[in-house]
Amino acid sequence: MTITLSDITSCFEGVYPSIIATRSADGMPNISYLSHILPVDLERIAISNQFFAKTAANIRSDPHVTFLVVDPQSGQQYQLLATWESSSDHGSVFDSIAMQLKVSSAQAGLSDVMRLRTIELFKVNEIVTVGAPRLARTQAKVKPDITMVAAVTHQLADLSDSGEIVAKLLDAVLSVFEFRHAMILLSDEARGVLAAADAIGYNQNLVGAEVPLSVGLIGQAAASGSTLRINDLSRMRRMGGAITETSPEDPFTREVTLPGLADAMSQIAIPLIVSSAIQGVLFVESEERFAFDNAVTSGLEILARHAAVLLALNELLADGTAELPSRRALATTDTSDLSIDAVYHNFDHSIFIARRYVIKGVAARILLHMLQRGLAASDFEFTNRELRASLSNVLPEFKDNLETRLLLLRRRLDELELPLRLLRTGRGKLLLEIRGRLNLVVED
Repeated sequence: MTITLSDITSCFEGVYPSIIATRSADGMPNISYLSHILPVDLERIAISNQFFAKTAANIRSDPHVTFLVVDPQSGQQYQLLATWESSSDHGSVFDSIAMQLKVSSAQAGLSDVMRLRTIELFKVNEIVTVGAPRLARTQAKVKPDITMVAAVTHQLADLSDSGEIVAKLLDAVLSVFEFRHAMILLSDEARGVLAAADAIGYNQNLVGAEVPLSVGLIGQAAASGSTLRINDLSRMRRMGGAITETSPEDPFTREVTLPGLADAMSQIAIPLIVSSAIQGVLFVESEERFAFDNAVTSGLEILARHAAVLLALNELLADGTAELPSRRALATTDTSDLSIDAVYHNFDHSIFIARRYVIKGVAARILLHMLQRGLAASDFEFTNRELRASLSNVLPEFKDNLETRLLLLRRRLDELELPLRLLRTGRGKLLLEIRGRLNLVVED
């Protein structure tokens, strides 16, 4: 049976180093260890060139080379008989390898050492097995059922609320793929961060936790617009700045800690992307090695891309909602018994309610506006259109992501179980519910 590159994709996960054997013009053999090999298509591979000056010189005098790669699941070795075609220091393949190198190097603490100079492209002429496999090859625990994936896309299409879209996507990660730990982070381009909006499987508050663009697997997936995965974390340092160890949240800090699965062995970050615009990132992790094969990755990408389109569409439709037909004052309850202190800090635009940190940035300024107008006019109903007009000096001029910010605010208030909630009463319509007597203070 002829072996193809698509049959040995796990060999290119970077778990075990690969080897390239070349020879010089006078016939002297040389071998080098490779950090990355990337399949380009069904016939070609590319390798990263950081250090091997001797190898680079050899392939230019004799383009015929042999690679040795290892399947990390079975231990099966393969020889790839190949011919060097070209070298490149730019382009989509170069960018893809550079991104993978940047992520894995940062994981291993070598981000300042492993810098890509060029890539070398090879045509694979033949693949030959070497010896016998040492272990039984493990398979992905769940193969995505295309019928179930299609059913989720239909269910997503019926939703008109960003929160419901996010929740349904996470529900599908669990019900269709059986992954128990996942989160969705939404993009805030104006601040250059991704903010956690919802999750499954983590036992701590996380809404509003932020990951800077280009940091870690999540940030790099957003910055590159490409799916990034690591299928064996046993030889790599766990997520540093982007995923931290679980720790209780201090109510007096102005940060929310992003949780991580302590014994994660596989991680994948899939950008929610529409017309090159990043809506957010779906991040999934598993205790199993090699949890994200090509079939699972493709299934998750289908749902993530579908959800991204719906989130972008919902942002547009919410602003076109007509004015509310009537106004009514919201009667707060237990005003004699429950006093609610809300403190807004101008210096960093953060807001605390009942002495608990809620959120900061534009979302905090939106909440401040709602509280101030509600207290002044006893009017606690809002529309996206009204908010956008009233907060024109607060929202970014380009792509203000108002729906995303309102979703984060709603989820954060619910997560903290505060006596104050932001309820969605229709597309682009909101009601601020306060269960008590609010005391609002604005401090410098």
